[in-house]
Amino acid sequence: MRGYIDLHSHYLPAVDDGVRSLEEGVRLVQRLASIGYERVVATPHIRTAMFPNRKPALQEAFDEFVEITRDVPGMPTLGLGAEHFFDDVFWELFMTEQAIPYPGGHAALVEFSSQSLPLRVDDFFFEMQLKGVRPVVAHPERYRPLFRRSELLEPLVHGGALPLLDLMSLVGKYGRRPKRAAERMLSEGIYFAACSDCHRPSDVDHVEAAIGRLKKLVGPEHATELLSERPRRILEGNFDG
Repeated sequence: MRGYIDLHSHYLPAVDDGVRSLEEGVRLVQRLASIGYERVVATPHIRTAMFPNRKPALQEAFDEFVEITRDVPGMPTLGLGAEHFFDDVFWELFMTEQAIPYPGGHAALVEFSSQSLPLRVDDFFFEMQLKGVRPVVAHPERYRPLFRRSELLEPLVHGGALPLLDLMSLVGKYGRRPKRAAERMLSEGIYFAACSDCHRPSDVDHVEAAIGRLKKLVGPEHATELLSERPRRILEGNFDG
C-alpha cells in the first residue's frame, strides 16, 4: 500500500532529540518512503528550556534540508510543522503567529506532559479553533492519566481536538501501559489519524511492524483511513464527515 502521510517525524538534523546529521535525516525519510509514505512532515520539538526552537530557525533548517535533498532519489514530499509542548510559551507563540502549524495552516500539533493534562486546555483549544486552527494531540496513549481510561480526553475530542496515534506504541516501543492504552483507544474510536513519530532510521522497522499490527486490529480499510485519508484531511482542513 502506498500513499501514507506522516504528520509526526523528527528528521531535521540536530534541532531536537531526533536525527543528529543530514545523512541520518535522509535515511529516515527514504526508509519511510520505502514502506509507503508519500509525504512526511517534520515536527521538531518546541519546548521551553529543553528545545527552545523558534519558527525562523526551524524554517531555515527545513528549507536547507529540502534544497540539499532536492535531487536525492527515493525522497517523499516534505513539509514542516512542529510538536509544541502545551504551556504558556506555546500560547504566546500561537497568539503572535510564531507557532508552526501544519502545511496549509489548518491544524497544529501539541503535546502534553506525560504526567498530567494542562488546566483549562479545553478553553485554549476552543480559542485555537476560533482562530481557524484545529489542535492535534500527539500520542495520547503515552500520557499517564489516560493509561486506564479515556474520559479526560473525550471532552477534548468532542470539542474538536484530533488525537494522533503514535504507531510505535502498538508494538511496545514505549512499554506495556501505552501499548494497552493505544489498543483501547483504537477500539473506542478515539484516534483521528496515525503517525510514525520517528526519531531515527531504525524506528522505521518498528513503524512497519506497527502498521501490520494496526491492520490486524482495525482492518485494512480503516487502517488506510488513519494512515492516509485522514492525515490528508488534516492538511486540507477537512475535518468533518
